[in-house]
Amino acid sequence: MANNNPRLFGGVEGGGTKFICAVGTEEGEILAETRIPTTSPDETLSQAIIFFKEQTGNLGALSAIGIASFGPLDPRPASVKFGHILPTTKPGWTDADIIGPFQEAFPVPIGFDTDVNGAALGEWRWGAAQGLDTFIYLTIGTGIGGGGLVNGELMHGLLHPEMGHIPLPQDKVRDPFESVCPFHGDCLEGLASGPAIEKRWGEKAENLSAGHPAWEMEASYIAMALRSFICTLSPERIVLGGGVMQQLHLLPLIRQKTQETLNGYVKSAQILEQIDDYIVPVALEGKAGILGAFVIAEKALIESKNS
Repeated sequence: MANNNPRLFGGVEGGGTKFICAVGTEEGEILAETRIPTTSPDETLSQAIIFFKEQTGNLGALSAIGIASFGPLDPRPASVKFGHILPTTKPGWTDADIIGPFQEAFPVPIGFDTDVNGAALGEWRWGAAQGLDTFIYLTIGTGIGGGGLVNGELMHGLLHPEMGHIPLPQDKVRDPFESVCPFHGDCLEGLASGPAIEKRWGEKAENLSAGHPAWEMEASYIAMALRSFICTLSPERIVLGGGVMQQLHLLPLIRQKTQETLNGYVKSAQILEQIDDYIVPVALEGKAGILGAFVIAEKALIESKNS
């Protein structure tokens, strides 16, 4: 029987350039949405709270709010820094309390996690990772981040995964490029993010032709990273999103080079014979993050009832 009175969730996808705020249902229907430029924490969060207060008047009370934010951040509820941004290159945002203002404004459960974990949850519930217990989601764009589920649970530990900062072997003769990462000289983000492509080749990724040598190098670096993730996490599927992955010719190259770099070591039909269904593009382009924020809200509501 259809639910005629679905619960309403607030969702926040907090990015370095904009915050997307939306109200939607547990079934993933977005009823209201706005985009707020990321300026100072006080200004950005105040505008988000105003939006939700307006929408509660228009649509009804929220059952919970889910926040999926850029990081690094502290997602551990028991930590005194829970809901805070950790040291970041984003001016003014180091130690910003993201969750606190929402807790003061709304007497409902509030969930908090990374933007990539939010997008992973969106793809898991409604997109390319439906039905899976263990998968990873990578976004390859201005930065590179990763998240996903292992045995049905989000990946958390000391803090959260930083998949964009795993080291990669760099052939300095073939690629003498200096990393764009201010922390690591040879990490995935430093060598294969959108800014790395632009700095190495002097052109934005979207302006490079499909035959440009940039793409073979890009696919090689991403494939090396995927080999590491496959060998450590054994995901049932890898979902790739982000601005760089909008170059449609890149995905087949990544699949090919992933098979080559694994060199037959992982004896799985998904990799050996069904690679097109194993390394896949996002299914919710542009919506995975905000829909995942609804799932974070739902999880916070469930946890509040079980506590």
